Amino acid sequence: MNKQQLNRIIAKAKEICSRSGGRFTEKRKRVLELLLVSNTPLSAYEIADVYNKTSTGSMPAMSVYRILEFLEAEQLVHKLISTNKYVACSHITPGCVHETPQFLICSECRSAKEIAISKGIIDELGKLVVKAGYTLTNSQLELQCVCNNCSASAA
Repeated sequence: MNKQQLNRIIAKAKEICSRSGGRFTEKRKRVLELLLVSNTPLSAYEIADVYNKTSTGSMPAMSVYRILEFLEAEQLVHKLISTNKYVACSHITPGCVHETPQFLICSECRSAKEIAISKGIIDELGKLVVKAGYTLTNSQLELQCVCNNCSASAA
């Protein structure tokens, strides 16, 4: 991601927060930037570590958790439940529609990619869950995969 792309996404994130009445502070912006440029999902402690190494001030992990909670509520980041790590939403760019998040997670390099999945698939999954006697509380899917880069290097 180049600087121009990053700036466009940050501007869109600021607009999203402004529309909902939230403040897009400098620290919130920096945490989102760290997730946007990361090749892998990051935990709150990893974000705090990178932030503290690259910024003039310091930030404890508890502050990062509060920032991530805000960014998640604004649908700017997603929490990967299976790893307790976070990724920037791939739908922050102007003109993108936000859908139910689904993730492909490489079991080799730990990279993650958000993909779109049709509402019909989620609806069908919900029906199967009800038929089995359960209530679906979170439709986010996290599929363990191997990315093309890792597949190619293993061959």
